[in-house]
Amino acid sequence: MCGFAGYFGDGVGPQDAQPLLHRMVAAIAHRGPDEQGIFAGPAVGLGHARLSIVGLADGQQPMTHTNGDFTIAFNGEIFNYVELRETLKAQGHVFRTGSDTEVILHLYERMGPDCVSLLNGDFAFAIWDATKHRMVIARDRMGVRPLFHTTVGSTLYFASEAKALLQVPGVRAEMDPLALDQIFTLWAPIAPRTAFRDIFELEPAHLLIADKDGMSIRPYWQLQYPDIDEPAAYTDERVAAEELRALLADATRIRMRADVPVGSYLSGGLDSSIVSALAAPMAPNGLSTFSVTFGSEEHDESAFQMQMAEALGTHHHAVACGDGDIASAFPDVIRFTERPILRTAPAPLYQLSGLVREKGLKVVLTGEGADEVFAGYDIFKESRVRRFCARQPGSRIRPHLFRKLYAYLPGLKQQSAEYLAAFFGAGDDCLDDPLFSHRPRLRGTAAAKLFFSGDLRQVLQGYDAAAELVSRLPGDFSRWHPLHQAQYLESRFLLPGYILSSQGDRMAMAHGIEGRFPFLDHRLVEFATRLPPEMKLKGLVEKHILREATKDLLPESIGRRTKQPYRAPDSQSFVGKNEREYVREAFSEHRIAEAGLFNPKAVSKLYEKCSEKPASGYRDNVAFVGILSTQLWQQTFSAAKALGAQAA
Repeated sequence: MCGFAGYFGDGVGPQDAQPLLHRMVAAIAHRGPDEQGIFAGPAVGLGHARLSIVGLADGQQPMTHTNGDFTIAFNGEIFNYVELRETLKAQGHVFRTGSDTEVILHLYERMGPDCVSLLNGDFAFAIWDATKHRMVIARDRMGVRPLFHTTVGSTLYFASEAKALLQVPGVRAEMDPLALDQIFTLWAPIAPRTAFRDIFELEPAHLLIADKDGMSIRPYWQLQYPDIDEPAAYTDERVAAEELRALLADATRIRMRADVPVGSYLSGGLDSSIVSALAAPMAPNGLSTFSVTFGSEEHDESAFQMQMAEALGTHHHAVACGDGDIASAFPDVIRFTERPILRTAPAPLYQLSGLVREKGLKVVLTGEGADEVFAGYDIFKESRVRRFCARQPGSRIRPHLFRKLYAYLPGLKQQSAEYLAAFFGAGDDCLDDPLFSHRPRLRGTAAAKLFFSGDLRQVLQGYDAAAELVSRLPGDFSRWHPLHQAQYLESRFLLPGYILSSQGDRMAMAHGIEGRFPFLDHRLVEFATRLPPEMKLKGLVEKHILREATKDLLPESIGRRTKQPYRAPDSQSFVGKNEREYVREAFSEHRIAEAGLFNPKAVSKLYEKCSEKPASGYRDNVAFVGILSTQLWQQTFSAAKALGAQAA
């Protein structure tokens, strides 16, 4: 697990190559605090910052094949490298290291870019192929590891984080207005767009190949669901549960492979508890688990965390996210997310990865991905209730089901059926809308765009981020079951765009911590796409088949526990006794006007409102955090006014 950067093209002179690579690597040194390495040749360069986890003594990078033909810079882990190495040895390949990095080189020698089809892992890599004078860049299927690129003249530059690209002469940090609109609608930019104008993200499951003829990008894998009228691949729930258990156990087993201890995050919910329960017997010296706790009862899950830790007998550690901690960490959080965000949830995870590093570990398992893969989010149940209500729009009983979905939101319990129906748009949205499942969320989030400035609105000229999202959907999307459509939207866009990025890789790697995700093993993902919808969402019971497959692993109170989404205090973290000078400055009318993205008077009123009543509604919280994070982004990165040029 590391970070890398590089270039391909004649835009870097021989005398500038090493200084540039050193600057790019230094910008992402937090990703690999153990070692740094440089490879430079005519019109090509690779730099690497290493977090040593596998092949501690001999896994240095960039690594060149013994034949001298191929050189790689690699970020991540290949979890099936042991099996791949044995296969390659049987085919006559000779290895000089014990690293998974060398396995990729030999596999590339045999298969070229198609080698990615055999890799089970979380990865991004760049291979310089001297035989064909080309650079081959790849990113893992689900988008766990990041990769960004840009061009200056005819030279391609790439890196694990955008801040490394900002070291390249000619690359400026300017806010992309369309990306900001996407964030304030969808929570994240639609890849390949990023918050930085002209810096792009390589999409998950894609290959980028650059040679003398230019650059091409293509997918090598796609998330796919069966047609709604296709016969079910599984009809026997018991058989499906057994296969699920075997796949999950193996996904966890190979993610325990490391030459350093592996710990586990433990939120107190179903998913991380399952992963920890599977991992605990595999940890030679006992499993270390890590949790974040809150002083707020609405957000805290410490009782469940301790119950699970005691049941497993783990070495448990917790970090308390108290009053003011989110505000203290937030500027650093934005420096690492490299994009504005709408919720504060990444901040406690930033603290949590710091605790892991403090305790001497480099690797943790997490339960992320289970909600997307097995339909665990409230949005899936909410969509089912909304469709249920649409069939009888006059019903006064059906809207009350929304209270059952959101029992952890006390404000909803007191609302009337009419209010609930209106709030969730029950019966209002077109059932054939590709974004039906997500419309309430999109409406609630996009309402924060009321704070956009007139100049920004003029630049956007009626741009519709949701419409662009629809344009990116696969051609067979309309033939899928509604649940599968909703799962695709979460898994293909929000998961890599926000969950695995702002809350995942960026917060962990800020402290040099590698997160591993058993639920995102592509074998498990492909298996889950073939399951009938009712095995995943049974009535309003989320992740039904996962609960059945693992019920012997957990205390009953946790195994049957209803999903409580991970959340953190939002605007209340920055006002009152938690107020910081940088927050007052960011919200000041002159700073808002100077940035040009928001309406100074409207923002000033929002700040006053949240200061007087911190527990404001969803829209106000989203707007508050979104505006603050955007202001911090500009302060941290931007070398020019955000609206220095028209949107592309």
